[in-house]
Amino acid sequence: MNLKTEQILTTDGVPLSISLKKAERKNKIKAFLLVAPLLLFLLITYISPIGEMFTRSIDDRMITNMLPKTFKAMENWDGQELPPEEVYASFLSDYKVLVENKTQGKLGQRLNKEKNGFNSILKKLKRKMKKFEDGNYKEQIISVHKRFADVTYWQAMKRTAPPYTIGKYLKAVDMYEDQNGDIVQVEEKRRVYKTLWIRTLEVAFFVTIFCFFMGYPIAHLLATIPVKYSNLLMICVLLPFWTSLLVRTASWMILLQQQGLVNDFIVMIGLVGDENRPQMMYNKVGTYVAMTQILLPFMVLPLYSVMKTVSPSMMRAGKSLGGTPFVSFWKIYFPLTISGVGAGSLLVFILAVGYYITPELVGGASGTLISNNIAYHMKQTLDWSFASAMGLMLLFGVLAIYWLYNKLVGVDNIKLG
Repeated sequence: MNLKTEQILTTDGVPLSISLKKAERKNKIKAFLLVAPLLLFLLITYISPIGEMFTRSIDDRMITNMLPKTFKAMENWDGQELPPEEVYASFLSDYKVLVENKTQGKLGQRLNKEKNGFNSILKKLKRKMKKFEDGNYKEQIISVHKRFADVTYWQAMKRTAPPYTIGKYLKAVDMYEDQNGDIVQVEEKRRVYKTLWIRTLEVAFFVTIFCFFMGYPIAHLLATIPVKYSNLLMICVLLPFWTSLLVRTASWMILLQQQGLVNDFIVMIGLVGDENRPQMMYNKVGTYVAMTQILLPFMVLPLYSVMKTVSPSMMRAGKSLGGTPFVSFWKIYFPLTISGVGAGSLLVFILAVGYYITPELVGGASGTLISNNIAYHMKQTLDWSFASAMGLMLLFGVLAIYWLYNKLVGVDNIKLG
């Protein structure tokens, strides 16, 4: 026997299921409209700049657009010996157009990054090509400068032919693509970027360790003493936030210099003689000291917020069961604060990896980090594509560290209070 169920209707005569779906759709639209300003803000200020950085880091169309005839003629050149007459003639034709448009300087700057010496020979070519005769362009161009007879310069030019390249990323790890398409390392004396990456991770790691060993007892003291005293000490912890980062860094420069207060104190207590004052500025020592002091509150605050939730009765219970103070601390108290340790360590490490002002002022040649090199290429060499590539590598490196931390510890165990 078939049972026919009647639909439940609303007061308007609309089936209840349809009415509920309409109401749910309206609620979803309202929720989306509420978060739309935030999504638009993230798109404009975060996602769009990252996309622009990525596009700039792989975009190499400038050379392709400047030398269309040259790269067309190079398609049949094997890249082993000097290019034929056709390539020289096509290059001269393209270069004359650039000179007429007064854009030849950009070509020289870009090719000079690929092979040192390009900029100077192109400037000389600009002066000499007015006297060139028709025909036999290869010989005439070579007569301008002997580098035009060096096949490595033409190989370097051919490497810039693809409109998109990963060359900037390879350069950031001291590698490049040779004329055969193989990825090889640069000469040992020119390997600088791997050292910078390793130094950046090293400084960030040790600053995190120093902040932990200094911040843990401070946070424990704040969490266990009476409130009226802990509030006063908390003001001391937060006090650096009320002072400019630049001022704090400049203060450390005054304290750590060879005639500064720290050196004077070391000499006064007799640890070293006046003629053997230690060098604590413009090296890693200054970077470690200044960055540790500046980032210490970022370790203390997460630890304090977690320690405040740990009941003092836990330690008393451990002692009553026969545990020594150290065993009770290690077996009971410390595991309960792991979430705060994880939060503080991750926060300090990520901040330290991208630090710029402090290493720039007190680090010197041996204490600067990868962020300082990014700023150098942004402001000095104007190689924004290379700076974008290094910036993205730094970003994804931090994300990889976060992913690894999530796999080993789990971000669910991170607590800020």
